[in-house]
Amino acid sequence: MWGPGTWPVSLGSGDIGLRPIRLSDRAEWMALRARNAEWLAPWEASNPQPGGSLPTFRQMVRSLNQQAREASALPFVITLADPHSSRPPIVGQLTVSSIIWGSALMATLGYWVDHEHAGRGIAPTAVALATDHCFFSLGLHRMEINIRPENGPSLRVVEKLGFRYEGLRPRYLHIAGQWADHESFALTAEEVPEGLTARWLASRA
Repeated sequence: MWGPGTWPVSLGSGDIGLRPIRLSDRAEWMALRARNAEWLAPWEASNPQPGGSLPTFRQMVRSLNQQAREASALPFVITLADPHSSRPPIVGQLTVSSIIWGSALMATLGYWVDHEHAGRGIAPTAVALATDHCFFSLGLHRMEINIRPENGPSLRVVEKLGFRYEGLRPRYLHIAGQWADHESFALTAEEVPEGLTARWLASRA
């Protein structure tokens, strides 16, 4: 159910947090993306239209916020607590998109994390937090994640969290200038009655 307490919302586990992306994040977000340009380039969404370009930061945030108002997306940044800063720095981005209500109750999730923080459990924790919010606060039934077969770090995230492999989607999204195959993974609420975050943290312990 979409309403008070479901969006805008901030989520967290330990030092890792999710909060809504804001226009005021522009300088920090742009600097982070610049540092990760080479790291993210092979997985970067591109515009299939001839001569088409990606939206600016301002256009992206306004579009995502409009989708959030329409109850079709949850646009988060991923933060990591810093003992030397009162404002946790941004270390990545996570967006729940294509939310479908009615008889489907499903959504798609995508994410990226700063290469200097990869492999530290940040992405799996963020995905688990967002998935639990969708299942237990919004009442969604299914979460789907689509990943390039060559993207080893992202494949390890869904493997750690126990997402089911559902098959290959040929030429699914336009990535880095060409239509690219993706492998599809999914999880339903019945598969994690105890919560995905609790299961993930228990597996780490």
